[in-house]
Amino acid sequence: MNNIKYYSEESLVALKKELHTLETIERKKISAAIAEARDKGDLSENAEYDAAKEAQGLLELKIGKLKDLIANARILDESKIDTSKVLIYSIVTIKNLANNTEMTYTIVPESEADFKAGKISVTSPIAKGLIGKAKNEIATIQAPAGTLKFEIVNIAR
Repeated sequence: MNNIKYYSEESLVALKKELHTLETIERKKISAAIAEARDKGDLSENAEYDAAKEAQGLLELKIGKLKDLIANARILDESKIDTSKVLIYSIVTIKNLANNTEMTYTIVPESEADFKAGKISVTSPIAKGLIGKAKNEIATIQAPAGTLKFEIVNIAR
């Protein structure tokens, strides 16, 4: 299954660091918990053993998913981002035409979204409405609060 996703370099490094932690530290902790529970005797009625085995299964599932994610990850070269239209990793300044307030957002993959830091997911209604638009264009966006109109004031990378 070809599930390529694009990440900034720092996001990919963070994913690799998390994988390393899970494989080197968390696996050892769970193995120790299983060994300790096993030493307590009859495994058929040992809730600690069952819980440790379940935690091990969940950890291995998470490791597998992270490995798959990293294998299909690509670093997006931010220096090659076209600033003539809104794309992923664009820094876009928009003006709400209803109240003339300006906001600046960076359009990022879902995994990097952080609204407080001004990073909105490419799958959000606002980002979906802005993608492909050029400077000075009006984007009409259907949001949960109703229809919003934004003018694209600036696009940067």
